[in-house]
This record gives sequence, structure tokens and C-alpha cells, in this order.
Amino acid sequence: MALDRARMQVIVHGGAGDRPDEPGDRQEVLDSAADRGADESTPLDAVDAAVGVLERSPRFNAGTGGARQSDGAVRTDAGIMTSERAVGAACSMPGVERAVGVARVVLEATPHVLLSGEHAVALAEDYGVETGVDLLSDRTRERWDRTAPPEGPPSEQLSWIHDHFGATGEAMPEGGEADGGDEDADRTGDADPTDHDTVGAVATDGDRVAAATSTGGRWYALAGRVGDVPQVGSGFFATPSGGASATGAGEAIATHGLARRAVDLLDNGVDAADAAERAIEAFGTETDAEAGVIVADADGGLGSAFNSAAMQTGSAGSIE
Repeated sequence: MALDRARMQVIVHGGAGDRPDEPGDRQEVLDSAADRGADESTPLDAVDAAVGVLERSPRFNAGTGGARQSDGAVRTDAGIMTSERAVGAACSMPGVERAVGVARVVLEATPHVLLSGEHAVALAEDYGVETGVDLLSDRTRERWDRTAPPEGPPSEQLSWIHDHFGATGEAMPEGGEADGGDEDADRTGDADPTDHDTVGAVATDGDRVAAATSTGGRWYALAGRVGDVPQVGSGFFATPSGGASATGAGEAIATHGLARRAVDLLDNGVDAADAAERAIEAFGTETDAEAGVIVADADGGLGSAFNSAAMQTGSAGSIE
């Protein structure tokens, strides 16, 4: 039986990046995810359930609809953490939509923090998380068909990857050219505004806190690349003071520990809204990368901030 919703507060995000197509439809999914989480009885259940809704939607870059790496595969990553410092993460998993479910298995069933690749997939299968899922969507198939990804060993792919990884801008039609015939058109012409659309959730019941983040990575990464999402303190973090989930340019988030930075502010007595703003402000002074963060404090306060063009969020519940 679900706990009284007044005792669970949930905030979710759908990624920081360019302005998305069909933002209204995406917002409906985000609101549904927050509602789903608010019906759960513990913060851990709440973030697991909320992120699961987002992983199943092809409108985001997590689970189905995730980004494709240089070999064409979608590999999913996720991390989950509670205010009791219980942590689980899983990464580089082909064919796994419910990446956050695997992260939770790592948290609850193993003595480890992070499991990767085929071994994480084997753990998922053993514990009843569906594997062998077709993670491609119409959008990701069409985008892949518009490009000519490199072949050969990694050393022969890296020049192309340097030019294409993390590109931003509108997708160019097949055979088209960017406006003005810019010589760097191949860097931006195949971009997708969903490239940063990692998803995440933070929940609190006024006592305990949990945070979770899940992603399909970033387009045209070298096969096997793992970003910030499953790294503790980068893509997600939680303490008794509160929790955070980050999204955006993974390498910069990982090297600057964005989620932990936000929670450190909570530990120092800053409220959730101010912690989110201050964490992003500091991130922006140290790097020119785009990012966003959502924060919930143990008192039920919520906050979000971003330095990208957009970041959609949703929330549900209230702490009395």
C-alpha cells in the first residue's frame, strides 16, 4: 500500500541541453515520473520508480532512445545512492533499458559500488532485470543513418570522434549542408538536441533521502566510453542533508564533482534552491561546459539550476 503522498517529495529532470522538440509531451512524461515516485513508500523506491518511467520513454537519452556510440551500440549507465551512504552503479550495458534497476541490484545485493559491461548485464539477467532490449528509437535510427561513423581500430576513429562527440545544434538533412557552408558543418550538422538528456530524480520523506541518475551517454563517443552518471559525486550524490542529480557535459561534470558540490552546500546549511544555483554558478566559472542539477534537502526543499538553453523538471508531493 502506498504511503500518504504528503510524506514523499520528488523532483525529476529530463536533461540539460538545447531546447527540446515537443517540450509539452516531454513535460507530461516528467510529471508522470514524479507522480509515480511520490506514490512510493521510501525515497529509494521513489527515485527508482521515477527514473524507470523516464528510461522507458524514447523522448529522453536514457534507456530506450539512448545515444549511440562509435560502433552504433547504445550502452546505458546509472547510479543510485541513499542518505545512509548506500551506493550502487552500473555502466556500459548494451541492451539494458532499466539501468537504474541494475544499479539498485549492485547496491542491495553486492558488496561493490560499480559494475560494468557484460558482467553488469549478467547480474541484471540473474536478478530479473530485462536484458537484450532493443534500445533504438526511430529518432536514433534516423540520426545514425544520416552519418558515416568511422571504422577500424580506436586510433583510426579518434579524429572523427573528436569532431563529432558532443556536437550541438540542429540536425542536418541527409546530403545537406549547414547554413553558410561552414567548414565545420560536419561537426554540428548531425547534432541532436537530446544529446544531453540524461534523466534523474531526488526524493525525500522528510527523514531519508535518495538520488538516482540514468543515461544513454553522449552521441559518437568512443565505444565503451563512460561519463559522469555512474560516478559517485559526479552524476549523483546523497547525504543525510539531501541529494542531487546532475546532467550535461559528462567529462566536465566528472572532473568537477557537480552532484557532490551541490550536496556539500546542503551539508553547510544552504537550502536546496540556493545550493543548486550556487553549484551551477561555480561550475560555470570553472568550465565553459553546459550542465544542470536538481537538489532536494532533507526538509523537503527542492531546487534546480542550469546554464544550458533548457532543462525541464517535474515535481510531486509535499512534506508537512
